[in-house]
Order: sequence, then structure tokens, then C-alpha cells
Amino acid sequence: MTPFITLAAQAAETAEQKSAEVTDWAARLGWVAGLLLFIAFVYWLMRQGWKWRGSLQSDLPPLPALPERPGEATLTLSGRYHGSTTAGQWLDRIVAHGLGTRSRAELTLTGAGISVVRPGASDFLIPAAALREARLDKGIAGKVLAEGGLLIVTWEHGGKLLDSGFRSDRAAEHTAWVEALNSMNPVSTTEGIAR
Repeated sequence: MTPFITLAAQAAETAEQKSAEVTDWAARLGWVAGLLLFIAFVYWLMRQGWKWRGSLQSDLPPLPALPERPGEATLTLSGRYHGSTTAGQWLDRIVAHGLGTRSRAELTLTGAGISVVRPGASDFLIPAAALREARLDKGIAGKVLAEGGLLIVTWEHGGKLLDSGFRSDRAAEHTAWVEALNSMNPVSTTEGIAR
């Protein structure tokens, strides 16, 4: 009988160990609340940095509006707008006037320039006189793709040269855009800027 009593005592002791309270809910909720506050603080800092960058770029004039009658379309492109940077500085994002907002985009090349229609963001025109060059590249403003995966359009706005990055839903269209844009401006190259 002694082994039976010992076995019963061990079973009772094991049952007590399993039913012991191991979770301190107050401490756990405190850690979760602290983590949520930290995430909110980091998000607030990122937003303040975005606003600060926009205020530093406040000297950039408003973007040209789309013309009422742009003319006959030479080329069209449906894809994504990945942002604009200072020309040659592929990580120096321009955020003023909504140029830093990534979005879907419909591009139309006409005699007036490139009409950029962006659902959910401000539309703008890259005037033909402002176009400097077009090239295929692999990255802009934190977006890196395979070599030649982005259509980069260099243009002048407010006395500053800007690079704007677009990616077509059909990458084969990029080459036609580079050729058409560079034929509008004879002093251009199609090679990416060395990094």
C-alpha cells in the first residue's frame, strides 16, 4: 500500500503544479501597453520627419496642372509612380506637393509633355520644355528593382532637376518611352547614374 499512497501523493502534487497560476496579467498588459505606446511614438517621429522634409522643400513651386486640351497622345503607360528625387541623388526623396506619395499612375505623352494622372494623389504635368532625359535604372527613393526595371524621367522644376520614377505594368514599354523622350531632347543619355 505504501507505493500506492506515494503514487497518489505524487499525482496530487503534479495536479497542484499544473493548476498553479503562472500568468501575471497586470505585468503582461503593462508590457503590451508600453509596446503600443512605443510604436505610436516611432510612427509620430516618422510623420514629423516627413513634414520636416516637406518644409525644407517648400521653395519648390506648385506642380504644373494638366492642360485642358493636351493634344494627341503619342504614348500611354499604365503602372506605378514610385516617387521623385533630386536628380542624381536616388535616395533624396522630394515630398513637397505630393511628389513623395507612391501611387498608381497613368502616363500620357503628348506635345505638351507627360500627363501624370494619379488616383488618390495629385495629378501633374511634366512640361515638354522641362524634360531633360529618360533612362532605365534599377532604383529610386527606397525602391530597388532588377536592372532596367524603372523608367526614370529627369525634368526641371523650379530651377531644380528632378528624377521621377515610373514602372509600367508591362516592362517592355519602358524602352519605347526612353526613345521617345530622348528624341524630344537631343542632349540626353540612357545610362543610369553611377552609384
